[in-house]
Amino acid sequence: MHKTINPKVTLVGAGPGDPDLLTIKGAKALAEANVVLYDALANEEILTYAPKKSIKIFVGKRKGCHEYTQDQINQLIVDNALTYGNVIRLKGGDSFIFGRGSEEIEYIESFGIPTFVVPGISSSIAVPANQGISLTKRGVSESFWVITGTTSDRKLSKDVALAAQSSATVVILMGMSKLAQIVSLFQNESKGETAVAIIQNGTMPNEKIGIGTINTISKVVKDNQLSSPAIIVIGEVVRESNTLKGFYEEFVSNKICARE
Repeated sequence: MHKTINPKVTLVGAGPGDPDLLTIKGAKALAEANVVLYDALANEEILTYAPKKSIKIFVGKRKGCHEYTQDQINQLIVDNALTYGNVIRLKGGDSFIFGRGSEEIEYIESFGIPTFVVPGISSSIAVPANQGISLTKRGVSESFWVITGTTSDRKLSKDVALAAQSSATVVILMGMSKLAQIVSLFQNESKGETAVAIIQNGTMPNEKIGIGTINTISKVVKDNQLSSPAIIVIGEVVRESNTLKGFYEEFVSNKICARE
């Protein structure tokens, strides 16, 4: 007798990198997986939550290394669900924040396959928080923007120019290759002294951080050899972080010495 296949797909957000920041619901979903299709996760330890006998397929995109197109990923999800049943689509951060989660769900559901979503902790909030940066703070910032640095046509999002005009905290993901443009947009708004933090490999043991201002951050990046994957946080809340106070005192004293 053939076993009945009941296809279903669950999108699970893997969180920002630290495997302990996977949600309990995400871990429970992985434990029941027949197949896991996973992106270029910051930490592959998360895959240990899936059964050893489950099929694990890497479908991620690393810079300069595109394993599959989005259309191929969509088709793989559907094929595996129809063949093996319970598929977990594991994506870094949260599936619905620059993760194409909604596109995948639309495609899967067009085949009548039920879908479920387990939200993930977004790196846009968790990585700054891990450094004591509160994206909102009374009297300092009433709101925040989360913007992709690189749109689907490889350009800088037009929203960065709008964000530079606001008093909000600005968090830019995938923006390191566009840093010079970002700096220029903020300088055009006379924001040269606005605080900036760049956090590479956030929440991971190999995390690196550089802090400065709009006017100095390009040199900080060069001096500290910061590169992708990194998050750019722009706003006075960066100065308010207890974790970074020592960095800023050192930064300010160096600046005074340099002027003397």
